[in-house]
Amino acid sequence: MATPVANERLQKRFDKWDSDGNGILEWGDFEQEAAKIAQNFGADANSKKAKTLREGFRALFDHLTQAAGAPSNGPLTRDQFMGVTENLIFQGGEADFNRALGPVVKGIIGLCDKNADGQINAGEFEAWLVGVGVDRSAAQEAFRKVDSDDNGELSLDELLAAVREYHFGQLDVELLG
Repeated sequence: MATPVANERLQKRFDKWDSDGNGILEWGDFEQEAAKIAQNFGADANSKKAKTLREGFRALFDHLTQAAGAPSNGPLTRDQFMGVTENLIFQGGEADFNRALGPVVKGIIGLCDKNADGQINAGEFEAWLVGVGVDRSAAQEAFRKVDSDDNGELSLDELLAAVREYHFGQLDVELLG
């Protein structure tokens, strides 16, 4: 069962992704979010990294529509989105959550991992936060909170855990903008 904080954050996520403000989520909304993030990182829309992020958003959208019993191109209503994401976060477990969100997080890692080591250092993390529209001033403190093993690098698993903890209300670092 979702908490009030989780409900608020999921409502905010719906509103953010509903780029045209029509009250439903369609593939075009997700595609636009991927393009905006890629642009914020300075990536050409046709680059391999931008395409990887777009494919991650496509996989997430497909997962959500399938789980909601909606047509493959949507749309998803707010109620469908809330039900499916609440289930994903609170019922499906970590593996299901990571399967659904992993491709998006991997796509963002690809955009900001300048040294291509598969890990995100503090500077790359700052670029990540700025790239998804989060204030730069919070980056250093956020990095320390997300770096659960305190090794100065963030792994895919740490980043996915942080996204999940954000939606549980356990962390105030909004990695998906």
